[in-house]
Formats: sequence, structure tokens, C-alpha cells
Amino acid sequence: CVWSVLFRFVRGMFQLSRFISQHSLLLSRRFVMSKTKKPIEKSIVLKLKNAFSPTVLQVLNESNQHNVPKGSESHFRILIVSEQFDGISLLKRHRSVQHCLKEELMTVHALSIEAKTPSQWEASDKSTAQSPPCMGGAGR
Repeated sequence: CVWSVLFRFVRGMFQLSRFISQHSLLLSRRFVMSKTKKPIEKSIVLKLKNAFSPTVLQVLNESNQHNVPKGSESHFRILIVSEQFDGISLLKRHRSVQHCLKEELMTVHALSIEAKTPSQWEASDKSTAQSPPCMGGAGR
């Protein structure tokens, strides 16, 4: 009788452990938190540098401006200037950046992209647009 109870307990713990390991991505999918390492931000920068060889690259984590836990990496703004964007429509530029970051976009809630050619960058005021204030999501 005691062995039966102990066996059920151990089997239940094993099943719970297996469930958590299999679903850990889903459990942390909405908001990835990191206090100092910023793994998603670093991954975004590395992938964009390797894929586009940008002359200007700014990756801003704007998560602190939203109703998310402290340290989240859920809202990003990207400014990227690359010669690879010459002759490519704005829509295709955005799609190419999104494709490059497809793994990161599984956990990122919001991504704003400014993708410019070097000539567009030189003709601009060399600043990024400000993000609108957070409206609080569904809890407005």
C-alpha cells in the first residue's frame, strides 16, 4: 500500500517534470525576462549585423514603457540602414528583417522596424520616430 502511493507520487512528479520541460517555451513565450544579460536583444543585434552589414543599427528595448514585468524583452524598436535595401520596397525590407528574426519573434510581442537605404538615411534628420505611449493593452 505504501509502495503504491510512493510509486504514484514519483510517477506524477516525473510526468510534471516532463510536461514543464516540453512546454517551457510556451510557458515563457509571451514575455521573456532577463535582469542583465538581455539575450533576445543581443541575438537581434548579432543576427541583423550578420545578415545585413548595416551602416547604422539601433535596437531599443522599449518593454519598460509597457505593462510588462521588469526586465522583460517583449517590445523592440529597430532602426537599420543597409546598402542591401537599395532597390527593395519597404514591405520587402520589413519582411527580410522579420524573416531574419523569426526565432526571436516567437517570444517578442511587438516589433517596430525602420529599414532605410544609406541615401534615405543621409537625407533624413538621422533620428528615429518616437513610440506612442502605451495604452495599457486590453486592460485600458
